[in-house]
Amino acid sequence: MRQAVWCALLAAVVVVLAGCGGGGEKKGETEQPSAAVKSACNGAALAGSEKLKLPPSFPQIEADKLTYTEQSTEGPTNVVEGYFHGDVKEAHNEFKKELEGAGFKILFDELEEHDSEVSWQGEGRTGQVALREECGESDKTYVHITNRPA
Repeated sequence: MRQAVWCALLAAVVVVLAGCGGGGEKKGETEQPSAAVKSACNGAALAGSEKLKLPPSFPQIEADKLTYTEQSTEGPTNVVEGYFHGDVKEAHNEFKKELEGAGFKILFDELEEHDSEVSWQGEGRTGQVALREECGESDKTYVHITNRPA
């Protein structure tokens, strides 16, 4: 059973890696963010009474740096989205540091110029913090966090 879980996790990492890089933009052409990204980057902060769909000890980055604007459930996976006040590198370093500090195991992390991933495991859950330069501002980074039962 444990081997099957690791195989599934490895397969998920391979799928994520396959989606990274490649293609490149043609000169003068920029990708337009999706409606979901625009909504997450420009939405109002989730109400304080709304319980975040994250593990109980998931790091809570300072409110002046991170704003959660949306959350949903897709099957067994919880998704929380929002934006980080800072660039991709700053957001990547902050999430990685805070996850490690909270006792989460970092399974994989990758930092590229315009995006980043930090995959983690802890509290019986696995997930990923995906960060992308898609909010339309150099100091505002789109945050997409997934977590599911391990």
